Amino acid sequence: MWTGTLTEDGHVEVDDSVRKVIMELDARGVLQAVSSRNDHDEAWARLEALGLAEYFVLPHINWGPKSTSVKAIADRLNFSLKTIAFIDDLPTERAEVQFHHPDVRCYPAEQVTSLLDLPEFSPPVVTVDARRRRQMYQAGFERDREREQFQGADETFLRSLDLEMRIGKARDEEITRVEELTLRTSQMNATGVHYSDSALRALLTDEDHEVLVVSMSDRFGPHGAVGVMLIEKFPAAWRIKLLATSCRVVSFGAGAVLLRWLTDVAARAGVHLVADFKRTERNRMMEVAYRFAGFAAAECDCLAAITPPEGTESLHLEPVRQDPPTTVRVLAPEPNADGLGGPEVLWR
Repeated sequence: MWTGTLTEDGHVEVDDSVRKVIMELDARGVLQAVSSRNDHDEAWARLEALGLAEYFVLPHINWGPKSTSVKAIADRLNFSLKTIAFIDDLPTERAEVQFHHPDVRCYPAEQVTSLLDLPEFSPPVVTVDARRRRQMYQAGFERDREREQFQGADETFLRSLDLEMRIGKARDEEITRVEELTLRTSQMNATGVHYSDSALRALLTDEDHEVLVVSMSDRFGPHGAVGVMLIEKFPAAWRIKLLATSCRVVSFGAGAVLLRWLTDVAARAGVHLVADFKRTERNRMMEVAYRFAGFAAAECDCLAAITPPEGTESLHLEPVRQDPPTTVRVLAPEPNADGLGGPEVLWR
């Protein structure tokens, strides 16, 4: 990133063309971290002096193997290694990372100024959430630090956050973020199915489907869009064709809250719930969430109208009324004759 070697020169600079790349990647929603062999305090102080420290999350500046730092960064972000790019000026360092993590994409430092032209760094659409992704992660790290220092039960801490969840019909401008969630989310995706932008937009006007977007916020700031539900409506049942939530809100029990709310509105609407579930290598947590909510394999007349895709299970629930959660306020549409088209109200 910078010219020279800090431990030898004692002074390094960043070329304006490199600074431009850092700022533009940030604007595109690409998170940037540091894996560097340096003295942490000295290197981080220099980044701050250069006005660039704020653009980097999870700095790993030490004298250990860079492959170890890369893995630690990916684990902390809960990202698959396939989503990680590693940039270094030394072939030996790139080889070491590639050997231990073959899924990581490695680039020579000489290629830095051309990264913005590569398709893997050029999303076709940059959403509002993408533009503020770094700030949302930084707020998350601050939230986690406060949680570690908090003396008390987890439920008490969650109440202290002033959490709010909003569930609403997807709007046209939100569809790109919804598609992104279905593509990026693997651990908390019930089927692993990716719905394209065009497929989702077509469902917005389909009276037999509901496309719902979930967003969250707390006293640290907005989490942005963190979940999506795709519901197909039948006379006797609502079929959850897709349920996906961001891994960033797992610790808040977002998936459980969503299922609890949907169970309550289905009970009020007098319909059963049927959930598509396809087991993948990474979505065990979603299966646990469904089972904990009471979904199970069962025989019911309502299933006769539903044909799940090959390899997909149909989990069934006969819903009963639920109490709202004590740790988060939920604002969501009321059920009406058309499904979930009623006004937004506080779930009480």
